[in-house]
Amino acid sequence: MLGERVTTEITKNKDREGFGECKTAAKEGGEVAGNARIEAERKIGKRVSTKDNYKKITQKEKKD
Repeated sequence: MLGERVTTEITKNKDREGFGECKTAAKEGGEVAGNARIEAERKIGKRVSTKDNYKKITQKEKKD
């Protein structure tokens, strides 16, 4: 959710248009979210995303 919101704001604030520019904004937003996850894990002392809390998506769900 954080990555999507940051990506949206980057796209709007920098007037990004077209696939290439939006792809760059998405990478930047993902980087921000990834860094936030890493920092959160450092602060709480354990992983946020694990095999136990990861939702497996079936092939059928991917097609829908």
